[in-house]
Amino acid sequence: MKDFAAIDFETANQHPTSVCSVGLVIVEDGVVTDRYYSLIRPVPHFYNYWNTRVHGLRLADTAEAPPFPEVWAEIAPKVRYLPLVAHNKAFDETCLKAVFKAYDMEYPNYPFLCTLQGSRRVLRHQLPNYQLQTVAAYCGYHLEHHHHALADAEACAAIALKLL
Repeated sequence: MKDFAAIDFETANQHPTSVCSVGLVIVEDGVVTDRYYSLIRPVPHFYNYWNTRVHGLRLADTAEAPPFPEVWAEIAPKVRYLPLVAHNKAFDETCLKAVFKAYDMEYPNYPFLCTLQGSRRVLRHQLPNYQLQTVAAYCGYHLEHHHHALADAEACAAIALKLL
């Protein structure tokens, strides 16, 4: 797989609509051609303790952040026709569909691939677990800032290039 957009969302709370940051890495012909990161004002706009503990983002971080439709207006031209790839696509695809619905936006039915499923299939029983940082390390990528959306999207892109 040489052309795709690796994507990662972080959420503010238990609601899948509460995306509070997004990281995107565009890969064309096997080369990273673009990176994008943005904070997003989540819906609903509150943070629970557990989510903040994971990614470190707080209400003050996104108080002035743009809402999802403004952020996606910047992302959509970058993604174009590319399939989306995420590590645990079940989470990221659910969030993307939920936030599109929350803003009454028409969802373009992006093809979505999963590096978690792919790594389990390709590396069957070779790793102690298939968490993003473990698979990324196996693929030669050192994930320094796990749960920062751009860092996670970069790790996902490295895995996709190596395993998918």
